[in-house]
Amino acid sequence: MQAFQVTAFDTPPTLISVDCPPPGAGQVAVRIAACGLNFADLLMMKGTYQDTPALPFVPGLEVAGTVTALGDAVAGLSLGDRVAVYGGQGGLAEEGVFDANRAVHIPDDMCFEDAAAMLIAYGTSLVALDHCARLQPGETLLVTGAAGGVGLTAVEIGKLMGARVIAHARGADKLEVARKAGADHLIDDSEDLRSIVKELGGADVVYDAVGGPVWKAAFRATNPGGRLLPIGFASGEVPQIPANHLLVKNLTVIGFYIGGYLKARPEVIQTAFATLFDWYSAGRIKPHISHVLPLAQAAEGLELLRSRASTGKVIITP
Repeated sequence: MQAFQVTAFDTPPTLISVDCPPPGAGQVAVRIAACGLNFADLLMMKGTYQDTPALPFVPGLEVAGTVTALGDAVAGLSLGDRVAVYGGQGGLAEEGVFDANRAVHIPDDMCFEDAAAMLIAYGTSLVALDHCARLQPGETLLVTGAAGGVGLTAVEIGKLMGARVIAHARGADKLEVARKAGADHLIDDSEDLRSIVKELGGADVVYDAVGGPVWKAAFRATNPGGRLLPIGFASGEVPQIPANHLLVKNLTVIGFYIGGYLKARPEVIQTAFATLFDWYSAGRIKPHISHVLPLAQAAEGLELLRSRASTGKVIITP
């Protein structure tokens, strides 16, 4: 099979031909039809991600495809099943072997490209906003990086949950994408985020995928009793949180990493995935995919993420 392999950190991956191993106990082999790219792939290739595997490895955290082989002690899956898998690695290849408990059946009406765009971004936003932050109807949700892979899903899900959504992104085109996803108010990256949010009444929940100065401005625009979710640091700067401000304004900062929940509280993630698939089949959510590229152009797809030239998801189709 063809696979896009990382052999050294901070070195461009290469497309190589390798053998696909048979599935072991508790594993399944999947013919990969689509792989969703994530910002975490870039961090993994640099060796700075919290779950970076040992070299060499194949990046690609989430895939969708068809089960082609079953290892021993696998229940609930059959040959030919259409599944989505949050495997954590191995997605940028024609085939992959994954733990069976990471695979979920996808609805008959869901294409593989949409399935590969669902698990991480939508799962992150639903669990973060519902299970962690307890976002309530009528509250104000501020989403930074609102046109990116996770940010856009937070806009969409926040609106579904009955919140008033403020979207922050760079440029008119990205803000238009956020508006179409349900944003009520739009703030360009060139504008004064703090003052505009405060003029709009402040934020009750902040979903921040950017970090750096954007986090600082959002933090200062959060209402007393508000909740803040540091989801990622696309700016490259991890902000420091002044505990005295938390005290004075009764703020809560909630760390959330979907991979950690997948290991420690898998039932929360499985429930979220089931809800998302139900919403999809009911026409309530629809992944925004800005680019679909073949495996040979995986490097171009990753560069779209690195340069922030994409909106929503970039999908690779082996």
